[in-house]
Amino acid sequence: MLLVHCPYCEETLPELEFAYAGEAHIARPVNPSDQTDDQWRDFLFMRSNVKGPHYERWRHIHGCGRFFNAVRDTVSDRFLTTYKAGAPRPDLSTLTGGDK
Repeated sequence: MLLVHCPYCEETLPELEFAYAGEAHIARPVNPSDQTDDQWRDFLFMRSNVKGPHYERWRHIHGCGRFFNAVRDTVSDRFLTTYKAGAPRPDLSTLTGGDK
């Protein structure tokens, strides 16, 4: 069972309390109507799908209901950290011991 820490509630709870909400830090186009069909497709559907530390959005659906960001290692399925929405991305080298 995965345990997830909510940075708002300051509680670490089972994954069933939360919902995955996609990749974090995706910038919405400033003028969506200026995008080509291919650019809009890429914005909506193309994600990095990295092997290793990955920035993700989560929502505490059975708690405060707020969205937050997390860094999860997709190989070990371990959460390296969670942080409030709007906060800057944490430096991966401080989370992984400098090997990334």
